[in-house]
Amino acid sequence: MLTPLHGTLEVVMKQEVSLSCHLDSGSPPVRYTLFKNRQKLSALNRTDLTPVLFNLTINSASDVGEYKCKAQNEISNSEKYSRSLNFTLKEPVSKPVLSSPNSQAKKGQNVTLSCLSENGSLPITYTFFKDRQSIQPPVKMQNREAAVISVLIKSSNDFGMYKCKAENCFHNKTKYSNGFNFTLAEERSNSQPLIICLGLTLLLLAIGFALAIPFFIIPLYKAKKFTPTRSSTGHTSKEKVEESEDYVTYAEIEPIQPEACVNLSVIRRDEQENRACATIYSEVLVGEGAQAGPLHSPE
Repeated sequence: MLTPLHGTLEVVMKQEVSLSCHLDSGSPPVRYTLFKNRQKLSALNRTDLTPVLFNLTINSASDVGEYKCKAQNEISNSEKYSRSLNFTLKEPVSKPVLSSPNSQAKKGQNVTLSCLSENGSLPITYTFFKDRQSIQPPVKMQNREAAVISVLIKSSNDFGMYKCKAENCFHNKTKYSNGFNFTLAEERSNSQPLIICLGLTLLLLAIGFALAIPFFIIPLYKAKKFTPTRSSTGHTSKEKVEESEDYVTYAEIEPIQPEACVNLSVIRRDEQENRACATIYSEVLVGEGAQAGPLHSPE
């Protein structure tokens, strides 16, 4: 028979445990062997039928498992196994984590908060706080799952620091979570689509103008640059301009309308003023290879 000496199967970390194993009937000497999960831990010999004690220390969660004891008579080579014992590890809760799928919220929106302590003996009780005040009754979880609550954001007062607390049978070792704060979500303005459309329109206009420069504006500028112009001396100047220095510029001057200068020699008697034919000379500078037309004096 295998029994715990302290009478309970609930243990905590770093606790020392004593297991008693004895044979109800038989003859000595007896060899006792302790197993955990079918693996041999230790063995003791007895020359009588008094119980043996196996001492253990719970250093980690792996030390909690199925324990059995085997009693073997070395003379008759008979053996018996005790019933199995399973310890339950009791440990304080670890620091819980408070989270929410939404970090932003707006007024009138329902948000959820979840609190979970990954380590600690079950059951675990979770309590939610806002600005150090409890906002809902405690939630007791019998399994390793997060406690979830829903909060309605009614006003700006609901935006604050949220926390949760986790506790189990170790009431003097409760743990508080990290702080969580919702931020106000910015609502989109009705004018935002209009601004986007206006920006796209201006962008398309700019692209169209850039594409029009090589096809329309530059040819129009060249056409104006090569159009014949009328000189101030009454002659039409036909000028052909070339950008390359290998060509010579030529200019041709043509008279608009030829006129003759008449030298009057007869003066009428009834005229009170003498009329004379005056000759006016004008100097015209002509490029190399150009021909100048005759100059005449008008009446």
